[in-house]
Amino acid sequence: MSSYPKIAQFKTAAAFRARLDELGLELPVDDRVLSAAEGSPLASGLEWGGLWVGNRWCIHPMEGWDAQPDGSPSSLTLRRWRNFGLSGAKLIWGGEAAAVQEDGRANPRQTLATESNREGLRTLLNTLRQAHHERFGSCDGLVVGLQLTHSGRFCRPRDQRLQPRIAYHHPLLDARFGIDPRDESLVWTDEDLRRLIDSYVRAAKVAQEVGFQFVDVKACHGYLLHEFLSARRRPGPFGGDFAGRTRLLCSIIQQVRQACPELRVGVRLSVFDTLPYVPGRDESSSQPVGQPMAYQHLLPYEDGFGVRADDPLRYDLREPLELLGQLRDLGVVSCNISCGSPYYNPHIQRPAIFPPSDGYQPPEDPLVGVVRQIHAARACKAAVGDWPLVGTGYTYLQDYLPQVAQAVVRAGWIDLVGLGRMVLSYPDLPADVLAIGRLQRKQICRTFSDCTTAPRQGLVSGCFPLDAFYKSLPEAGALRSLKLPTE
Repeated sequence: MSSYPKIAQFKTAAAFRARLDELGLELPVDDRVLSAAEGSPLASGLEWGGLWVGNRWCIHPMEGWDAQPDGSPSSLTLRRWRNFGLSGAKLIWGGEAAAVQEDGRANPRQTLATESNREGLRTLLNTLRQAHHERFGSCDGLVVGLQLTHSGRFCRPRDQRLQPRIAYHHPLLDARFGIDPRDESLVWTDEDLRRLIDSYVRAAKVAQEVGFQFVDVKACHGYLLHEFLSARRRPGPFGGDFAGRTRLLCSIIQQVRQACPELRVGVRLSVFDTLPYVPGRDESSSQPVGQPMAYQHLLPYEDGFGVRADDPLRYDLREPLELLGQLRDLGVVSCNISCGSPYYNPHIQRPAIFPPSDGYQPPEDPLVGVVRQIHAARACKAAVGDWPLVGTGYTYLQDYLPQVAQAVVRAGWIDLVGLGRMVLSYPDLPADVLAIGRLQRKQICRTFSDCTTAPRQGLVSGCFPLDAFYKSLPEAGALRSLKLPTE
């Protein structure tokens, strides 16, 4: 385990700010959590694409590895959506990463956004809304969407075996994931992509008919539409220059809006990436520490989005900001700002002090990764004005998440604060903050990463350390066995 101090060690906001100062990080931290009655900035609503979102909390979409093989919800999927409804968050950004066609599933138990799963999607939405109404007396100010995705390079539609469909052959990612750089059968043809656009449109129609208020066209975390944004090596209309690399994403949005004019469209976007990382040796640690794959031979670097060509370890937001403006012009109502990929640079995308089983010890204090994301989102917000944006990367702040969230919303750095892993261990966090202005510390996610390790091993995802329900499942014992050190 890394030697970085844990967040729980900081007993006061002043002590936490001192650690930020020690790291040279700028991040506002309020002294205490404010309830709605005390005027919390997180309690204020906002206009969102002609709808009213009742507070500043957002739930990010997640994959539970727990749908039925046919893509319909299981009892575990329904339990998670019920918790989202009970959470008190008023913007549910996609709820679930749902594949628009069978070959696009990231795992064989991923939810499907297809006509065959129409009633399953309806059940998910109704479960969430009923739970929200049960707890809060109405669904006023509640906005719920469905995330539409194709996993691209990270497809595993039938078993644990990778079955990639790629935008282009990436000189580092091919090597990182054992892809033959000569195998052109894995690369999408232009005609295949036109049929894929039709799949997104069909999925959006299903979402609208079921009652979702928006769809998220997912373009983040190394999945297909994100990968196309860096496809400079790809010839033809869907690669090369900026217009070509953004054409697939923009075409999907245009055709969805044409087919479903009453359905709002959002985009979750990785506004910057970095190099793929691999476990490396470090004399100061007994466990492998992440290090970037060798890249000097590739300079100027052409295979990333939102990164500097002369130094791909640093972000460059010029193209992402141009894309945000383009998305706004296309009628996208909001963007959810993220970065990187959990598959090849998880410390960037999902800062944690305990890595997942296929990860590595973080090469930096995870607070550096949190602040990097918050500042990138701040720069995006400064560029887009009153267009609402959602921020990501807050879970690692743990005890100080609400103090930072209310401070950045008050300062106008971001409009809504998104929660991912945190709502697996502590779904009531938004409701507790707004009602009583304090947290239940025993439920706070400590980023043990079991929710990632489990699906990496073919198990369902959930908070096995802190959620009593998941602790009691047979999978909890299997996960503990997998994590035992080997001789």
